[in-house]
Amino acid sequence: MNAPDFSSQRERMVRWQIERRGISTPRVLAAFRSVPRHCFVRREDWPDAYEDRPLPIGLGQTISQPYIVALMTDLLRLQGGETVLEIGTGSGYQAAILAVLAGQVHSIERHELLAEHARQALEALELRNVTVHTTDGSAGWPEAAPYGGILVTAAAPAVPGPLLEQLAEGGRLVLPVGPSGYQVLQVWQREGGAWTHEEIIPVAFVPLRGQYGWKEE
Repeated sequence: MNAPDFSSQRERMVRWQIERRGISTPRVLAAFRSVPRHCFVRREDWPDAYEDRPLPIGLGQTISQPYIVALMTDLLRLQGGETVLEIGTGSGYQAAILAVLAGQVHSIERHELLAEHARQALEALELRNVTVHTTDGSAGWPEAAPYGGILVTAAAPAVPGPLLEQLAEGGRLVLPVGPSGYQVLQVWQREGGAWTHEEIIPVAFVPLRGQYGWKEE
């Protein structure tokens, strides 16, 4: 028996959850139309894979609401060909979206089990320009710096200094900053050796753990 197609659900997700909320960048919309979100959730959650909400993926982690993934992606303003860093691989869905839009993606996940599941999902979709690392994401991945974009899918108490340092000139860092349960999505940009930033909307993410994040409880 063939697996469900879900193409109509995916199109509805893009139109009603993403476009209707003001995201209009053609490349971003095309990426969300091409990447099957259900491939990154548990099979029992397939019926809800394109709903307007996060879903659990195990180990206390979630796959984010589609609109938030789209908003954070859009805020990077990727043109194509960039090297991008993602902190918090989780399911691998955000990394897959970035893989369609950028040249090379490095993604960091601290849970080896989630990292391996993400690798398998990305490989099944033949997205070969993503490398998933298992380490402390709060320190970034200096081996492949500088990055044209850095995206953090967990909430930091403050902007980690190493991530700012690993931004390329003109690069953008998108991340939630704040305490548990309530943060503000921020965008930082490097220009002329200095950084500017703006605040976008309130959000709620799981905490970023590590040397430059929240300490383990």
